[in-house]
Amino acid sequence: MASMEENFPRGGIQKKPAEGKTPKPKSERDNLFDVQHEEKSLKRKRGQKDQEKQKRFKADKTVKAAVKDNVMNIGPLTIEALSEGMLLLGCIKEVSDYELAISLPNGLSGFVPVTQISDAYSKLLTKQVAQGEVLEELNSLPDVFSPGTLVRCIVTSIEKRDDGRRSVKLSIDPKKVNKGLNSTALAAGMLLSGSVSSVEDHGYLIDIGVIGTHAFLPHEKAKNYIKAVKKGPDLKIGQNLNCLIVEVKNEGRVVCLSIDRSEVAASIATERQNWALSNLLPGLVVKARVQKVAPLGMKLTFLSYFTGIVDFMHIDPEKSMSYSPDQVVKACVLSVHPTSRAVRLTLRSPFLHAGGAPRQLPGPRMGAVLEEATVKAFYKQFGAIFELDDGTLAFARLKHLSKTRKSFKPGAFKEGSKHKCRIIDYSLMDEMCIVSLKNQIIEARFLQYQDIHTGDVVQGKVLSLKPIGMQVKVADGIRGLVPSLHLSDVILKQPEKKYNVGDEVKCRVLECNPGGKKLILTLKKSLVQSKLPVLSNYEDAKPGLITHGFVVCAREFGCIVKFYNDVKGLVPKNELGSEPISCPDKVFYEGQVLKVMVLKCEPQQERLLLSFRLSSKPGPEEKWKCTPKEKQEMKYQIGEIVDVKILKKKDNGLEVSILEDEDNVVAWIPMLHLSDFVAASKLLWHCLQEGDVLPRVMYLSDKGEHIILSRKSAVISAVQEEQVVRSFSEIQPGMLLTGYVRNVMPFGVFVEFPFGVTGLAPKVSMSDKFVTDTKDHFVVGQTVIAKVMSIDEEKQRVLLNLKVSECSSGDSAAESFGLLNQYFKELKEIRDLLKRGEPGICELVPGKRMHLVVQDVREDGSALFSGSSVTGLSVTATRYHLGAKNIAPGEKRKALVLHVDALTSEVHVSLREELLKQRPKRRLRENSQHSAVVQHITEHFAIVSLLETGQLAAVPIACHFNDTFRFDSEKLRVGQTISATLKTVKENNHGVLLAVQGPAKKNVFVRVRSESETALEETLPAVKHSLSPGDVVTGTVKSVKPTHVTVAIDDKLTGSIHASRILDEVPIGSFPTSTLKAGQKVTARVIGGRDVNTHRCLPITHPHFTQSIPELSIRPSEQEGEFTAMLNLKEEKSLKKLGLYDVGQTVTCFVKKYNVLKNWLEVEVAPDIRGRVPHLLLSLNTKVLKHPEKSFKSGQAISATVTGTDATETNLCLSLTGIQSLEQDTISVGMVTKVTSHVGLTITLPGGKTGKVSIFHLNDTYTEDPLGSFKVGKIVRCYILSNENGKIQLSLRQSRLNPKISSKVEDIEIKSIKDVKKGQLVRGYVKSVTPSGVFFGLSTSLLGRILFQNVSPYFVQKHSLYEKYLPEGKLLTAKVLRVNRKEKHTELSLLPEDTGMPSVLPESLGLPQYGAEEEKREADDEEKREEPKPKTKKRRGNHESGQEAKPKKRKICPTDENDSGIEVYYREEEEDQEEEAAKKKSTVRKPGEAPRLQVSMGFTWDEDNAMDIPVLDQKEESSESEEEEDMQSKLKKRTKKEKDLEKQKKEKELCKAEAALMDPSRQPQSADDFDRLVLGSPNSSILWLQYMAFHLQATEIEKARAVAERALKTISFREEQEKLNVWVALLNLENMYGTEETLMKVFERAVQYNEPLKVFQHLCDIYASSEKCKQAEELYHTMLKRFRQEKSVWLKYASFLLKQGQAEATHRLLERALKALPTKEHVDVISRFAQLEFHSGDTEHAKALFESTLSSYPKRTDVWSIYMDIMIKHGSQKEIRDIFERVIHLSLAPKKMKFFFKRYLDYEKKFGTAESVLAVKRAALEYVESKSSLADT
Repeated sequence: MASMEENFPRGGIQKKPAEGKTPKPKSERDNLFDVQHEEKSLKRKRGQKDQEKQKRFKADKTVKAAVKDNVMNIGPLTIEALSEGMLLLGCIKEVSDYELAISLPNGLSGFVPVTQISDAYSKLLTKQVAQGEVLEELNSLPDVFSPGTLVRCIVTSIEKRDDGRRSVKLSIDPKKVNKGLNSTALAAGMLLSGSVSSVEDHGYLIDIGVIGTHAFLPHEKAKNYIKAVKKGPDLKIGQNLNCLIVEVKNEGRVVCLSIDRSEVAASIATERQNWALSNLLPGLVVKARVQKVAPLGMKLTFLSYFTGIVDFMHIDPEKSMSYSPDQVVKACVLSVHPTSRAVRLTLRSPFLHAGGAPRQLPGPRMGAVLEEATVKAFYKQFGAIFELDDGTLAFARLKHLSKTRKSFKPGAFKEGSKHKCRIIDYSLMDEMCIVSLKNQIIEARFLQYQDIHTGDVVQGKVLSLKPIGMQVKVADGIRGLVPSLHLSDVILKQPEKKYNVGDEVKCRVLECNPGGKKLILTLKKSLVQSKLPVLSNYEDAKPGLITHGFVVCAREFGCIVKFYNDVKGLVPKNELGSEPISCPDKVFYEGQVLKVMVLKCEPQQERLLLSFRLSSKPGPEEKWKCTPKEKQEMKYQIGEIVDVKILKKKDNGLEVSILEDEDNVVAWIPMLHLSDFVAASKLLWHCLQEGDVLPRVMYLSDKGEHIILSRKSAVISAVQEEQVVRSFSEIQPGMLLTGYVRNVMPFGVFVEFPFGVTGLAPKVSMSDKFVTDTKDHFVVGQTVIAKVMSIDEEKQRVLLNLKVSECSSGDSAAESFGLLNQYFKELKEIRDLLKRGEPGICELVPGKRMHLVVQDVREDGSALFSGSSVTGLSVTATRYHLGAKNIAPGEKRKALVLHVDALTSEVHVSLREELLKQRPKRRLRENSQHSAVVQHITEHFAIVSLLETGQLAAVPIACHFNDTFRFDSEKLRVGQTISATLKTVKENNHGVLLAVQGPAKKNVFVRVRSESETALEETLPAVKHSLSPGDVVTGTVKSVKPTHVTVAIDDKLTGSIHASRILDEVPIGSFPTSTLKAGQKVTARVIGGRDVNTHRCLPITHPHFTQSIPELSIRPSEQEGEFTAMLNLKEEKSLKKLGLYDVGQTVTCFVKKYNVLKNWLEVEVAPDIRGRVPHLLLSLNTKVLKHPEKSFKSGQAISATVTGTDATETNLCLSLTGIQSLEQDTISVGMVTKVTSHVGLTITLPGGKTGKVSIFHLNDTYTEDPLGSFKVGKIVRCYILSNENGKIQLSLRQSRLNPKISSKVEDIEIKSIKDVKKGQLVRGYVKSVTPSGVFFGLSTSLLGRILFQNVSPYFVQKHSLYEKYLPEGKLLTAKVLRVNRKEKHTELSLLPEDTGMPSVLPESLGLPQYGAEEEKREADDEEKREEPKPKTKKRRGNHESGQEAKPKKRKICPTDENDSGIEVYYREEEEDQEEEAAKKKSTVRKPGEAPRLQVSMGFTWDEDNAMDIPVLDQKEESSESEEEEDMQSKLKKRTKKEKDLEKQKKEKELCKAEAALMDPSRQPQSADDFDRLVLGSPNSSILWLQYMAFHLQATEIEKARAVAERALKTISFREEQEKLNVWVALLNLENMYGTEETLMKVFERAVQYNEPLKVFQHLCDIYASSEKCKQAEELYHTMLKRFRQEKSVWLKYASFLLKQGQAEATHRLLERALKALPTKEHVDVISRFAQLEFHSGDTEHAKALFESTLSSYPKRTDVWSIYMDIMIKHGSQKEIRDIFERVIHLSLAPKKMKFFFKRYLDYEKKFGTAESVLAVKRAALEYVESKSSLADT
């Protein structure tokens, strides 16, 4: 309405807006502020507002009397004493967007609405409202005002609110505050309020509210203030200032101001400034003289002839006792009464300097309860002053001193008495806390909005019911809103019927914003009573969390669910339920409360993914949905190495779970990430099975829904050697990076690198050869090495080069051999896997000779063979490999294996003589060159035979990862002779030597990326230079890396400074390279050079030294004096340099990185000396060893001890823990390498030694599963018990490791038999069960024996029972019976009477006890007495023979109250039969369940039914002991106790079954279930339809029909809709599964029983949806004849025709419809036809229809509206504007015209320009004017 009002003002035309009415649009907002204010500013004025009700010295009368008699009232100011126009000094307490809350003197408070700030501010507000967009120059109140600032205010109104309290409305507008001043009264030195009205070049124009005076504030005078206030660089429009008049010009027409803090603070009002009572302002500091001192305050005189009063709250507390008449004091004016001109002052120090600020209350004090507050003074008419525990003063109003007026006892408030109170407010103007002694306030849970937290359950009282919701009073001054959506669990249409004003309600806080005093509550029971966690911020939304939320929106994409504090998330469509839901909006409704589970949360983006499926264990295909949860919790780092277990094999990869994590995080390995080689990837995928463990897989990325892992060794080593870029900013042209093909496009190849950086290799840069089709060169997932060509910073694009010439190191032989070697390494792993499934294929290796039988000779000349050693494999020899021999099927031949392809199970063999001929083996040399003949070619290598020796060798086909394409002419051919250089001289596991193509290069260097190499070093260019060692050079630091610094010596030449060459004395733990910064100038000395390709250090004499990268030093000692030139690592094989270090010497080295693959720390000692620290020598602290990569930062200086050199003698071996001795009784660290169940652990110790820990030394307290907490790789501290003959025994007991900590040792160490004493209780583990007894381990070396009679009190025939109940490793307590120290024998007992523990064999087995004859008889007698019916024979125990007499009859089932009373007997002949019967029984029944009555009719009791119920977990119901019980129960009668137990158990099962049936969430599973449901709800068509669907799923059509017929009979005749639903379902069923005939029969019946039109329409829909158009048309024709008067039939048929594309037929149909239907329907029908045409037919025809209708019926505004709506969707802007122009020139009723003008204006605002909006407004004005002129005439 407001916008309408603004665009079209009422009451005709407004020619001249009234002067000064500009803030009018805001005036409506004032009411809003009043409401806001109810909650805000006056919330704690209980005292002063209700004081009028008390007999409290009748303030009003006294004030009036005081005016008359000129007698001053010295008491504090009360709200009754306030009146409009009263000037007050106030302090801003709170600032919100629409008002300022002001603290006034004497604990009063008021508020300033946003419209009462200043004229300039109100104008900006009006302008903003008019323009509808935010103005830059208009700042919000919080930006302009700060709490704690003093302001002068004037009371504009005092309004009484609904609750009887008063609301004080104030203004700080200078025009109102300074209205007593005029231009002639202004004088220099005056201090007054001003407000910034505009910002000028040299200062500010200030509005001081004096008409005819311009006030100017120069920048110079404002600088100091702006700096102190810190609200920005400038003053803002509307800012309220304390202005000091510096100079008055032109008789007060121009004044110059200052707001400098020191000048303002020093200002004092004097007589010279012409102050009068009419213009006296609050805030003025004056010199005053004490006239009279009274108990309640003082009377003062100031400015010669003015009198004022100071009440007791404003006397300076420090001097309160020392005031005397005629004393001169400084005071500040607090308030001036407009009529009585009574002036109040304060003597409190913060007010005695203008512009000061009162002290604030510390935040936590608010609401604090104080046990003892001491009364300082008591004023019987006002209240009491208290001194609080921290020495501050507080005031309690009279009303707050007692519960009621009657219970108030003034005598209790003598000075010094102590009371319990609570701080309820703080009055800034009095610098006092306001306290209350009322019990209900002290005990109140909430005092202010800050006390309320989201999720709190609160009691409230209904205040009012409004359309937006219910207002609830939570506490005094705290109100909340329950939105209408939250009034109940369901949407209430008439909430007033459920709730009445004044009702007590229990709500829960959904949202609380103390700043905005906003409190949103909910009354939904399911939320209020929910015990699930409260989700109030996105950070708490941990995946897997289950909580309650409410649906706020259900659409086709899913549901949006909201929680507390406006946290909301999306439940996507596939997570809405276990069954797919096609229309969520029909299943879920707004406000519905549901349990949801968090799947994924991104707190920064405030995105939350949820699920309604709460299953704790997702199925395998849903498992990935759990990954985001673990992803957040696990926080795997990219590059981290993990072991995984294969869960599922899919065509394109493997679904795996990460083993390190207990929750088994699910991840994904794409097939091509299994290896660097495509063939090896496929082969590995083929060999792996579900359940296999894949070690050492790297965490690659977690983009999308999966965690992606990779096994590409090239990518893994690139990440570990830091040859990677982590972000775009690190990329530099020239870098070589290892990655994999992301996508192959016709224009090039996209390559992705670890950490997610991608680049494009365009077609021209893909290969050194001409590229016709990119797909011939690379496949997705293939490993490549790319060189960065260029980078585009803006678009973040990287262009790459994949040409081998650019990306290789230049040594193709070394690179190709590296690839071949890696390929065969991976093949070895695959062979190991194959040995499990296909061991036969693994025995076949190239070079193996075998006898085969010819199977077949093919047309192409190749032959197929078979043989005993190659069953199941396809063995072939090509024509070439058959040699010149003619062979026929059935012949036996000798053949040589060339290659085995495990993927296709093919074996390629050769019959050629030169290969089969046995030749003496010659000694071959590495790098020797040989001629070789190509025999077989595979994807990655070729098999060749050496001409001289006939040995087979493998030669790589590619020389580089990127070398993938060959022209036909370049490809190797079988039979071709090539030159090969041998690289290995011993055959590997695959039966071949390894070689490379081409002649041998001298001094071949195999380029494995050296440890020193970094991505940056690769890019350092080689520049010819003339430097030699010893030269001093100056350069600029280019980049700082952890272990070296790159320095630009001149434009082209770049040098490097190693970390060891920066400082002479390196502090341990420091980072020397961090002392240099990029861009810094350095002077350094050349100490050597580095080869560009190998990055090895070169000697000075090297011919390439001038082309090296200079190695520099900036060490002060080396710059001035001698320096050591670096040696060459390459030529000096003896490595003299390493020989300079002695074992045990301490060196300072610099951390390079932790190598996760090799488990060592790589360090650099000097530029040319590297070292390694093995994992276990890094620290003695297990925490450091668990995460070594986190403890050692790259570039850090550490001190290490030399322990020797490594095997290759290129690295120093170092230790950070000194040299380990591993002597007896020392403590060391180790890593678990093997866990042997029931035995113990094998542990690797520092220095490569291994030790053993027995299970008796794992802990001071033995546990059931002692090895459960140990995994391979775990780091432990261990105590060395002994170290003899190289065998080390260890202990992990805490009593050994930390002897000082006296923790309780439950199981003491038993070192020898001496430690065992008779009668002692010992614990140990079962070792084995043998015929001679149970052997029991007491310690590593000591075993004890337990005879069977000492194992349990029961007699056991079958020893298998002992093995079952006493498995190896079971922890037991035993008692020592005998100790034979000579023979070292210990005899033990497990009997309960000895150990005090339960028997190891449970009583429930029903075993006979040793010598328990008498007990048995007694038990039998007892049984007889109980149940006289069964005739049982007494049992005779016979120990000697061990046999027992069998009872002939035996009762299985004890009687039961609920039982039928029919008992079942059976005969037993033999024990075997009996056991067999028991077995049969247990197969028929669920274990642990007693048999029930068997009735031939197939009738079943509920209990048996319960067994079909899926809800019951069978695992819970049965256990092994119960099965045993079933068997043994035949052997022995039950005792009474057992019967009772069984009875109780059966009861429990029945209850469980019934509970399961009652469970409302349980889905029906069988026809019986449905029958039960439809019995309960016979009229629910939905149940009947589900029942039909249940049969249809099983394609039992007849049963579904029968159900439908049953439903039609059962559903009550009154439930027409429910019946119709079943008829429609039956029609659907017949349409899908029946014939046309059966369908028509059902249809005819349906028409008889239902409303015919509905049935016809449903059948039409069925035909249309099943695309039976012909039948549908026929049916429509019938309908048009039968229901010709029904408009809906014509429209339905029209819609059908248009969907069929029959536009012409629709036009004809319209003519028919108009003839058939009554005239009053015509307009509606035409418009509906036109709408249909617009959506699916001819838009031009539709327009024509509308136009013709409107020309006939121009006043049908509804048709105009429809036409507009449709045109806005489908038409052009010109057409729409034409329609609007026509409409607004119609002569319609003004109300309708106003509606159309409004539509037109809205349209133009949305789609038009400012001009077009104006044009509409002008047209509207003209219309209004024409109407008003008509009215005038």
